[in-house]
Formats: sequence, structure tokens, C-alpha cells
Amino acid sequence: MNLIMDDSVKYHVQDDIAVITINNPPVNALGHAVRAGLVAAIERAEADNAVAGVLIHAQGRTFPAGADIKEFDKPLLDPSLPAVCDRIEACTKPVIAALHGTVLGGGFEVALASHYRIAAAQAKIGFPEVNLGLLPGAGGTQRAPRLCGAAFALGLMLSGKQIGAFFAKKRGLIDEVTKGNILDAGLAMARDVIAKGTGVRRTLERRDGLKDPIANQSAIKDARSGIEGSVLLAPAKIIDCVEASLLLPDEAGKIFESIAFEDCLASDQSVALRHVFISERMAANVPELATGKVRNISSVGVIGGGTMGAGIAVSLLDGDLDVVMLERDAASLEAGLGRVVAVFERSVVKKRITEEDKNRKLARLAGTLNMSDLAGVDLAIEAVIEDRAIKEEVFAQLDAVLKSGAILATNTSYLDIDELASSISRPQDVVGLHFFSPANIMKLLEIVVPDATSDDVVASGFALAKRLGKIGVRVGVTDGFIGNRILKVYRLAAEYMVEDGASPYQVDRAMRGYGFGLGPFQVYDLAGLDIAWAQRKRHAATRDPDIRYTEFGDKMCEAGWFGQKVGRGFYHYEAGSRQGKEDQAVLDLIADARGAKGIKPRRFGDAEIQRRCVSAMANEGAKLLAQGIALRPSDIDVVMIHGYGFPRWRGGPMQVADQVGLMQLRSDLRRFDTADTQIWHPVEMLDPLILNGQGFGALN
Repeated sequence: MNLIMDDSVKYHVQDDIAVITINNPPVNALGHAVRAGLVAAIERAEADNAVAGVLIHAQGRTFPAGADIKEFDKPLLDPSLPAVCDRIEACTKPVIAALHGTVLGGGFEVALASHYRIAAAQAKIGFPEVNLGLLPGAGGTQRAPRLCGAAFALGLMLSGKQIGAFFAKKRGLIDEVTKGNILDAGLAMARDVIAKGTGVRRTLERRDGLKDPIANQSAIKDARSGIEGSVLLAPAKIIDCVEASLLLPDEAGKIFESIAFEDCLASDQSVALRHVFISERMAANVPELATGKVRNISSVGVIGGGTMGAGIAVSLLDGDLDVVMLERDAASLEAGLGRVVAVFERSVVKKRITEEDKNRKLARLAGTLNMSDLAGVDLAIEAVIEDRAIKEEVFAQLDAVLKSGAILATNTSYLDIDELASSISRPQDVVGLHFFSPANIMKLLEIVVPDATSDDVVASGFALAKRLGKIGVRVGVTDGFIGNRILKVYRLAAEYMVEDGASPYQVDRAMRGYGFGLGPFQVYDLAGLDIAWAQRKRHAATRDPDIRYTEFGDKMCEAGWFGQKVGRGFYHYEAGSRQGKEDQAVLDLIADARGAKGIKPRRFGDAEIQRRCVSAMANEGAKLLAQGIALRPSDIDVVMIHGYGFPRWRGGPMQVADQVGLMQLRSDLRRFDTADTQIWHPVEMLDPLILNGQGFGALN
């Protein structure tokens, strides 16, 4: 007998087993149709006297990989996922869940509500909700501890990490693991359960993980200690809910979890984290993909073996690409190749890869001093010093030797790529691939698109980003692209406040308090003050005399205070230490520079410091949108989070602006704006958005 409940949930009876098949590609998300279909199928199976057991499985690549995140901001349609799980668990006939793929979040909660679980050997399970500012809200915080104990349940929920099927079985979360066909194995398990008459086995009635109350309470205490000082809501709520599973009756525990879930769902943190989750996936949706054809990239030339070039090479090797590194002399080449080898050797020591993995990757690496050895590569990435003349020379040499159709990429952080492209005979093949240091770790890749670049090259850039496990963001040509342009106004906002009376240490503390790992002046010290100084000197001739210029950074560089690498910058560093100490000499130098301008210092509160910095970022982001440099506000947020340390749980500067409201943003900008700063002068595009009651999100 076959009965289609819905296109996304199908039902048929095989012998005496009701087989419920979820089919909602691509990841079988538990949207409303799936939820309703599951309840209807369970009720039909329960009412059918010919059915002795129920099997839930999924078509496609995975058992449900979670809820449908798009429904979170809409009115909830019944049945809710908690109600679905409760209905599955309440079934009077044994329910078996056959798991494969990535069984995450709500999908794993459906499995936990089933009476028995069997998983494919390659299956992964996990609770990633914490990454969205949420907690498992369909009974997961109540059922999991009953099977595996509080410590392991908390580890899964607080980390958001996935574990393998065999490990899950070892910890009692899965009953069996199969290396065969998961549907066949599920049916076999169902037949076995029916034959043995073991019947239903409700997870909420089990006590396997509750046998050691002292260990469970110790796990709760340790978890709370581990998040002490954190501003994040979801981890604290998760701990509370797991504790409730140890102390409260089943129904009371589920109610407790439901209230905690709603608190998280309504929080600004979860709204922001869900925004980031969607934005990361939206970034790859660029217009060139509609017509561009991805070119084959199997071999890459990397010109330059410094820190950046070596990091790019490692990233490419991790993507199973052949790499040829080119340097100007034998010593530089040996050093560059050595940097690559050192990265993989450290990974072996840290057990991230095996010795065999390292050797396999390094077998793809070659070095050369001859540009002609790059003639056969599919892509060449220059990572030489940030000097236009040198980069143009490299491009000219590449233009002469690369095969037709090869892509020429520059890793420049600031230079005009349109000018670089126009300097050679094939501007259509030129693209910016702006990696972030360390390139083998940082997930962001700004894909910079000059005017003449073909759609094929852009599509190939995004395909490369995906292959390297990076988030590609499309960017137009401008000084600093998205990230460095916004970084510039962030730094200017900080410098203006310091010149007006704040200390660099207060600004750093305020921005760390906002959620940044480092304050702007700590970042200056880490990167080297001389880098920004050199850039300021390059632009000195074209600097607008009407725009305020802070000079204390130049004076520090003139004194040789370049940051950590010399032991002194905005902070003073003891020999061998990376921990900076506040330096009175720096405060005196700033006070002298302030006095020379006749500026009377004033006090700043931390909240004002934060608001000035973030409003300047959002305003610059709006300028990037108005100029067509960024495709959408969410792309700006992705860049700032993955490249510049903007706190993920705040969602990025554009999301923050939407949360406070664009009218409030404009009001703040007008209050901070002065004739000689510009960074706080409200961009005109705010006006129509405010008039229409919209936020930046409307432009996504």
C-alpha cells in the first residue's frame, strides 16, 4: 500500500512496517510541510492494525539537517517541531530512525524522539543551534542528557561541533551503526525490534545518563565556570536547560526549555547570528554566475614566498591543487618553500593532519626562479610587495608567458586593479583575490572585479573560494575594497577621539568590551605602525587639506615606535612578550600633539566610543553600497566579521545599524559630524530608507 502524505513526506507499508520517507531537498529541512507530514504519517501508522512498527528515513544526501531557518522570523504554523517530536515519542508502536548524512539540530531531535536509532557509518550528528544564538528547542536539551549524561550533552550543545556515528553509539546516543545501505539496515532493525517484542522505548523515560548525579552536577558547575564573563545568552540558557533535565519532571523540563528557546529566539544576538548565517550563504549569489562558465583550475602559480604568498600556497595545497612558487632568488625561494613546509609540519605535530597527508600535499608543491615555468598554470596569483611598479612588472612578465585563458590574479590590498589590468594585453582575465593573513586560516576572500573582467573569471574566482573552504565576497574596485575602506574610517574615528581627549587604552578597552578581540591600537601594534605610515606618505600629495589629519601616529613612527616587532608602539612590550603595557611616553606624545593644535581634551564614555566607531563603519558601508562597490549590506557584514574581527554575535556594522534603527544612526551621525572629519557625515541613501521605514536589510 502506498499513500503520499505530501510531496515532502511519503508513506508506504512494507510487510508490517510503515516506512515514512522525508523528501525535502537539499537538506530535508524540517519546514511546515515536513512537520505536518510526519505527524500525519505517525498517526496513520498508529491507526493501521496491519502496522507493527515505524521507520523514519530520508531520501537524498541526508536525514533532516535541521529546522528551516527561514521560518524563524515568521508566525509559527502548527505543528511545531516540539509537538512533532512529542508525537513521535508518544507513538504506541516502536519508531526507528535511520540516519545518514549530517543529522543536525532539529533532525537529531527527531531521531532522539524516536525509540531506536541506527546510523550509517559516515553519518555525523550534532547540535549547532548555539551558532545561531539558539538552543535545541524540540526536547533536545531534555532527551540527550538522559542518554549520555550532562557532560557529554553539554559538550555537544555548547561547542556546536559534529561527532561521528561510532562515537555517538559509544556514548549511547545511537543504538547501531551500519556500513551497508541505511534503508535496508533500518528495515532490518525494525523487523528485529518487532520480532523480539521489545516495543516502544521512550527517551524521556530513560535514565541511562542520569545514574551519576554527582558527575552531572559537576558538569553543570564546570560548564558555568567555562562561560563566566561571556555576554552570550544561548550558552547560559543551554546549561540551565540541561540542569533542568536533571532536576525537573519530563513535562516541566520541556516547558522550561520552550521558554528558554523563545528567549533566545527573540534576542538581538540570535537575530544577528541568523543574519550572519544567511549572509554567508548569500554572498556567493553574484550576477556573473548567471552567464559565467567556471574555468578549470588544477595548477596555480604563486609569485612571492613571503608570509602571505606561503599562506596562499598552503591554502591551495589544502584544496588539492598543484602549486608552483616563484621567487626572485634562491635564498628567497628556499625561505618561501620552507614556510609552507613549516605550516604542514606544525599541523602534524598538532595532529590536525597525518604525516601521510603532509607528504601528499607537499608532493604537489614545486619552486622555481624562472617565470617561464608558469607557462602551463591555470591561475597565477601575485603576492609581492605592495608597490605598483613592481606589481605591474610582474603582470607584464606573466602576460608574456601564461597560456591563453589563464587567470591573472593580484593579492593587492589597496592598489587600483583596473589600472593593473589595463597595463597588459588581456584585462578580461584579471581579477583581485584578496586573501587575509594568515591566508591558510582566514576564511574570507574578497573577489575584486575590475571593469573589463569576464564573467567566466568571476565565476572561477567563486568556484576557487568554495574549493578552498573560503567565503568569497564580490567587491568592486576602490581604494581598500570593502574591508580596508571600513577599517580606515574605524581607525580614523578612534584617532579623532584620542586626539580629542580619550586615551588609546580606553578606546581599546571599549572596543574589546563591544566584542572585538583586539582594540584598534592593539591591531596597529600587531600589524606594524610603519605600514599605515607608508600608506599615509603615499597619499600625502593628494590629501584634502580641509580634512582633519591626526599627526601623533607619524610622530610615533618618526621615533621608531613601530609596534610589537620593535617592542614599542602604542604599548610597551617586554623582551619576548606579546602582552603590551600602557606607556606614559605615548600619552605624553599624544598630549603634546593635541596641545600643538590647541585642542582642549574632553572625556569620552565607553558607550560613546563604541557608537562613534560603529556608526562610522556603517556610514562608510552605506557609501560602498551607493557607489556599487558592495552588492548588498550583508556582504559588508560578512567581510567585517571574517576579515576584521567584528563580533559575530552582533551581526556586522550594517546589521547593528538596522537593530538600532537607521533614524537613530542618522541622528548619531549628525551629532558626531564636523566639517573637518567627513566620516560621520550621513550618506544620502539613508534618507529614502528612513522615509520608507526600511533598514539596510531591505537591500539584501
